[in-house]
Amino acid sequence: MRIIDGDGHVIEDVQAIQQFLPAPHRDYAGKFLSTLFPPLDHFHSAHLVKMPPEILNRGPVGYDGWMRFLDDLGIEQTIMYPTLGLGYGKMVSLDWMSVATRAYNDWITKTYLERSQRFQAVGLLPLRDPEAAAKELRRMVRELGMVGAMLPSTGLAYPLGAREYWPVYEEADRLGCCLGIHGGAHSGLGFDQLNIFSAIHAIGHPVGMMISFASMLFNGVFDRYPNMRVGFMEGGVAWIFTMLERCDGSYRSQPSADSAIALKPGETVRQHIIQLIRDGRIYIGCEGDEPELPAAISVVGPAPFVFSSDFPHEVSTDSCREEIEELKENAAISAADKAAILAGNAERLYRRPG
Repeated sequence: MRIIDGDGHVIEDVQAIQQFLPAPHRDYAGKFLSTLFPPLDHFHSAHLVKMPPEILNRGPVGYDGWMRFLDDLGIEQTIMYPTLGLGYGKMVSLDWMSVATRAYNDWITKTYLERSQRFQAVGLLPLRDPEAAAKELRRMVRELGMVGAMLPSTGLAYPLGAREYWPVYEEADRLGCCLGIHGGAHSGLGFDQLNIFSAIHAIGHPVGMMISFASMLFNGVFDRYPNMRVGFMEGGVAWIFTMLERCDGSYRSQPSADSAIALKPGETVRQHIIQLIRDGRIYIGCEGDEPELPAAISVVGPAPFVFSSDFPHEVSTDSCREEIEELKENAAISAADKAAILAGNAERLYRRPG
């Protein structure tokens, strides 16, 4: 059975990326900066000592390490998201955001994409300037050959349904490319003082997904830009149940006069969401061992779910192999649905614009 990894992660080589900066910024970064992006949050720290030894003691994972991982598991291709760059929404300098995101995009293209077709990537955008971000999205897709861009679910000045980002969505709609929304930076979501990282990690990703999803849904982003595909990555699958229930019930009991959602006569919000999913507009990253996956398929169908390895963050080759086998052996999921989750849906989400 074919496998395409819909959400892998590159470990950024900061010094190598700095070489793609323009000269004044490159000189400054080389002398004063140890990283290009803000820290994810104040949570990702000492919890790492509890990670399994095979992950904690693993050496740097670069091009060769990724190739071994793909070969060992028989994965055809991976779509790479950043690691340090997951927090890039918190960048405050417009100038620095512009040069840093462009340098990242050039670096990952040269280091991975141009060396093997088994690597694909979503790039980063200078979202402090949406017009410039739209221009960079066009460059990434048309010149660098990327499949789209990553939008952070947290850290930005406005939630993702805001008009400020519509120039980016207009360009994505023209290009017919994808936008992958990803969490990872968990501050500012209302649980800054939680004292156990497991609790923070458990709710940080899905809460970020739900905020982004609800903002885009009720501001009519999915309806306004029908050629744009959006993936909601690494939040699991269960959050979509909450969105179906709460968005539908809340709109019914408290319909907002300024909501821009384009419902057909007699259509409910729940039905609208499910139709967007079935039309190939909305995708959801999932892992192979998620217990609610069969139930989610029964409610919205198999179309949105994209297998995601999350390598090399919290998984090893062995643990990822176990997840893939668990999905393959799940008797509650049909063979056709397994094939879609393991490869077909990722192909639809990340297809290159023609």
